[in-house]
Amino acid sequence: MACLAFPSTPALAEPAPAGDPTTPPAVIDALERDLGLTEQQVVTRLANEQRAAAAEAALNASLGGDSFAGAWLSADASKLMVATTDAAEAKAIEAKGAQPVVVSRTLGQLNAVKDQLDQAAAKGRTAASLWYVDVTTNSVVVLAASQEAGEALAAAAGDKDAVKVAVSTESPQPFIDIIGGSAYYIGSSRCSVGFSVTRGSTPGFVTAGHCGRAGARTTNPTGTFQGSSFPGNDYAWVAATGNNPTPYVRGSGGTLVTVRGSTQASVGASICRSGSTTGWRCGTIQQHNATVRYAQGAVYGLTRTSACAQPGDSGGSFISGNQAQGVTSGGSGNCSTGGTTYHQPVNEILSAYGLTLRTG
Repeated sequence: MACLAFPSTPALAEPAPAGDPTTPPAVIDALERDLGLTEQQVVTRLANEQRAAAAEAALNASLGGDSFAGAWLSADASKLMVATTDAAEAKAIEAKGAQPVVVSRTLGQLNAVKDQLDQAAAKGRTAASLWYVDVTTNSVVVLAASQEAGEALAAAAGDKDAVKVAVSTESPQPFIDIIGGSAYYIGSSRCSVGFSVTRGSTPGFVTAGHCGRAGARTTNPTGTFQGSSFPGNDYAWVAATGNNPTPYVRGSGGTLVTVRGSTQASVGASICRSGSTTGWRCGTIQQHNATVRYAQGAVYGLTRTSACAQPGDSGGSFISGNQAQGVTSGGSGNCSTGGTTYHQPVNEILSAYGLTLRTG
């Protein structure tokens, strides 16, 4: 029976339809793959989920905040459980084809407890990884690396008995596509991503050494400088675990240029650079193996180009055709009147840190 609740419930006991014509085939294929289902099981599940959503909305409205405590589907989506603090509502819940579960706290009360934890965390640092309302256990769950850290946050709840603390290694990070030329931040400073790389299974990116020292933290994407050399060299690499390294550089108008390798281009070849301040700018390679003396000291082995750049473009990608060339170091002039820009060759960075360039 493709039903949502008890087989005796006539309202939701009709067979599942052959398939919703509005469901894209790609969605069905992905659910087959990721949930380990047959096509018919996917179709049945989607039909049950649709009925469950309608039943939950109706019961939420009819029970109201005084007793409604949330709803959830069984593992195979064949039953809808609806929690209530009022046992007298059981018949109304069953009439909608759902299974009543009597609990002690309403959904509104659970949300209020979580709001208290949010406010406590906003006032100071917390070692807890995450916290959420769990309607299946009628509680607010706090996950942390240690029981002590979780309990410290749970103490801020007005109804501490409503909070369950669990030790977990889960450490959420934002998933960001690492794309050459995009901005990233070191505190209040901004630089640009050079190229996506990996070291072993660790994803990250290369950039300019003057953007940050080893141990410095980055945001957007979140990461940590693993190595940095400046002056002498001007290169660094940032480990950005939890983010997605891509073989792309942001090109003209935001289009993506695929990196195919890192063969050094000849003097006189065309070259383009991508940075978070001035975007996509092009010129030609004028010289290799240039030494530039900045105020902080000399940097050796740079490539000199006629492509312009400005502050904030530092660390960004230099690419010739589809071959990665280097990361922006510095220069003179600007992109209004023209200028000269230098890059640190990427192959030297890859060799120095044992990195693998992400290619398409």
